[in-house]
Amino acid sequence: MLFLLKHGINTLTGWFVLATLVLYLGSAFDYLSVLWPTLAAWIANMAMWRTLAPSAKRQVGWLMGIGLAALSFAAFKGNWMTWEKIFAVNIPMLAMFVAVSFLDLTNATDQDRSLPKGLHAILNTAVGVQVLGAVINLSAIMVFADRMKGAKKLTSTQQFVLTRNFSAAAWWSPFFVATGVALIYAPGMEWQKTLIPGLVMGLITAILSSAEAYQKTKGDFEGYPIRRESLLTPLFLAVSVIVGHFIWPDISILVLICLLAPGATLLLMKAPSRKDRLQRFVHDKLPRIGSQFSLFLAAGLFSSGISAVIMSYPELFNLDNFTFSPVMFALILAGMILMSLIGVHPIVTIAIVSPMLLPLSPNPTSLGFLFLSAWAISAGSSGLTGVGVFMTSRYQIPAKTIVKNSAFHAVLMWLLCSIINSVFL
Repeated sequence: MLFLLKHGINTLTGWFVLATLVLYLGSAFDYLSVLWPTLAAWIANMAMWRTLAPSAKRQVGWLMGIGLAALSFAAFKGNWMTWEKIFAVNIPMLAMFVAVSFLDLTNATDQDRSLPKGLHAILNTAVGVQVLGAVINLSAIMVFADRMKGAKKLTSTQQFVLTRNFSAAAWWSPFFVATGVALIYAPGMEWQKTLIPGLVMGLITAILSSAEAYQKTKGDFEGYPIRRESLLTPLFLAVSVIVGHFIWPDISILVLICLLAPGATLLLMKAPSRKDRLQRFVHDKLPRIGSQFSLFLAAGLFSSGISAVIMSYPELFNLDNFTFSPVMFALILAGMILMSLIGVHPIVTIAIVSPMLLPLSPNPTSLGFLFLSAWAISAGSSGLTGVGVFMTSRYQIPAKTIVKNSAFHAVLMWLLCSIINSVFL
């Protein structure tokens, strides 16, 4: 192992990332122990550690440190956690993340057409980045923003149209990492029941952000030159997941995505040599997702620590006198959104909240919708979480501008989510 770390890890990093997906599928169908994808994920994490930004290293370091300290304290109290609950909590989610990363290979940019203007351009951009982002995730923002800014600087109005609508896909897309998080931290969640409410929230976000952008720019908004064919892949995959789950109801949504995303990529990607492009993807693209690997592994360890401490002091964290009511839903969602404004990633707040609420036996679909809503609103309005940091570092949009642009949006979405949960879930 030491020789591998010194000499071969740079070239093998992408293969360890890919192995996390392949070995997880083997464990999901009971061909392999979950130990193997767990080892692959942690080795990949160690290999990618040096590529992390200092801020990411600090956040991950604090999460792991607190998690290990909490686990040690709980063990001293006699509450031991199994190695699976400590190191393998988020392995399914990481496998899904690797799977959907393949979909980036199906995307094609269009540099020849001029940028459209007006209300139609705003709506096309809002819907386009949400639908495309629902499948290829953060790559969609980069494709849209790079094309829209050209040789100029991305405007704050363009920023909030892209950020809000991309993040809104978390409400309804089975390919968004938020869905994997919700399925793991809200056991028993039925994703199909959150699909319609989620689509409603996504549509409302597109309409309201477009109207606000039109009001601010008086129609002088340069949007993305969307093409119909660019939306075929997201629609094809969404239908495939729904049909696949209908045919094989015993296979979880998460496992279906892990199977369908790479398969659809091989079917739909266009390249002179698929083999060469796939090799470049494994060698160059996969090793760049170190921040996600580190954050999700650290969040799993952190969550296990929190759970262990709660088990050690059941009387202190006893919420038996409470129920997971619509009021509690609204209050917790507000707290999770506020935490994101100071830089706490949604995966961290979800990891804290989940072990405290699960003993209440909440409606798992309502709990899942809480997590999806926290992710969608936080990612769309915070300047210090993943999407906000990306916009700040790549397009020089100040974090305070992102928060200022979307403060009212966050409050309104919080209110609408609370109402939808109360009425429908």
